[in-house]
Order: sequence, then structure tokens, then C-alpha cells
Amino acid sequence: MRLSIGVTDFSWPDKLTDELVAVAVAAEDAGLDTLWVADHLLQADPHSTADAAMLEAYTTLGFLAGRTSRIGLGTMVSAVTFRPPALLVKAVTTLDVLSGGRARFGIGIGHHDGEARAMGLPFPPVGERFERMEETIRLALRMWAGDDSAFEGEHYRLERPIGNPPPVRRPRVLIGGAGERKTLRLVARYADACNVFDVPDGGATVRHKLAVLARHCEEAGRPYGEIEKTISTRLSPGEPAESFAGRCAEFAAWGIDHAVVITAGPWSIAGVETLGRVAGQLD
Repeated sequence: MRLSIGVTDFSWPDKLTDELVAVAVAAEDAGLDTLWVADHLLQADPHSTADAAMLEAYTTLGFLAGRTSRIGLGTMVSAVTFRPPALLVKAVTTLDVLSGGRARFGIGIGHHDGEARAMGLPFPPVGERFERMEETIRLALRMWAGDDSAFEGEHYRLERPIGNPPPVRRPRVLIGGAGERKTLRLVARYADACNVFDVPDGGATVRHKLAVLARHCEEAGRPYGEIEKTISTRLSPGEPAESFAGRCAEFAAWGIDHAVVITAGPWSIAGVETLGRVAGQLD
């Protein structure tokens, strides 16, 4: 079981930059796998408010790449409608180059129509967003393979998508969401990892979603074991390491490989250190 930290709230009362760097360094020192940031322009955490502090994701990850040396860096997840596909792929590639091969490519169809209206972002119907996500992933894989031939999709047409410099290694693709008819089918076809949610029902929902993914993999002729299964969960304030380690053992029994942990409010060093103690118990 791998553990990662998800930074969703940037509302430290003082010295935001210093606090963010301290949390990132603490996560790396604790041996956590990846530092993920939410990709929003407005704060979207239900424990916060829309006008709370929010940093742009790829600028933040590029900054943290220069302050860390080992921890993975990615978005959980980038809405496909936020950026033109070539710009998104270039941002992930640049992060990978400058971080020495630590970029992760988290992508989803987006869900926050209120944010789109507030900030003037496109938000087409859900079916079109799925189509745009699939085309964006196809383009990313082609660019990372060095294929700069013309790309002709239903929504995107690129005459010559040059990807130079190439990534240090191809960023792993994580598709967010657990919809059974479309999302998990796309995971089976394209992704290196999926992400499901920690629903408080004793694992019934997670087990069901993973069984659906396994069927899609069989239909696609792909080994189910190739896909990393991640779960988004929360560390409660003051939750002991032993308690959270027990929850991770349950996740593993459900078929989960990797827990991405968020918390209410901005992360504290004490919270990150708790995750580090859990990671040490899981080794």
C-alpha cells in the first residue's frame, strides 16, 4: 500500500508559501509516494468556501518541483476543459522534465459547473466532456511516444503536435472518477491508474467498482493487474497513526494499492508526520 498526500486547501493563515514548502518537504521526508494538488481556480473543498485561497495547479507543482527531489507530483485531477489539450500535455511534460521524471498525469471530465460559470471556463455537456478527455489522453500518449503527425479528432485538430523535449519517462495516466459505463471503460483502455472514493459502506461500493473495472479490462484484453487502484480518503483531525493504518489494511483487502489522503483545512506538519508513521508500518 502506497500513501500520498492531496493538498486541496491553501488557506494557511500566515506565510502561505513557507507553509506549502514545509508540507511538501515533510511529505517527501516521510517517504510518501506523491504530492497531489487539486486543479481548480476556485476553492472546491466542501469544508471550505469558494473565496478561500486557491493556487493554480501546474504553477504550484512546478514551484514544488524545485523544492523537492524525490516525491511524485501531479493533479488530482485536471478537468479536461480547463486547458487546450496540447497546453495541458505540454504542462505535464514540462513538469516531468524539470522534476527529473516525477510528473503524474491526473485527468477527469470535470464536475464543477459553478466554477466554470464564475470564471468563464467552458463546460460542455457530459457526453462531450468524455469525448474530449479520450481525445486528450490519446494525444498525450502520441506526443509522449514522439509521434508529431497530424491529430484528427472530433473536437481537436492539431497539424503537428511537437513534444520536445520529451518527458524523462512517460508520465503515468490516472483517470479520476468511477462511472461504470464510461469512466472505468476508459481506465481499462488507456490509464495506468484509477481513483475511487472512500464510501462508508464497509467497502461494498469500492469492491463493486473494481469488479466492474476488471470486466472492462477483460473485454479490452488488458491485464487487470496492470492498473493501479487508488482511493481518495481523509485523515481526520487528531486521528492516530494506528487507526489510519487499520483503515489502510481494509483498503488493501478491498483491492486498493494506493491511498491518496486529504484533510479538512490546510495540512499541518503533524498530520503529514502521522501519514509518515503509517507508511512506516505498511512497509
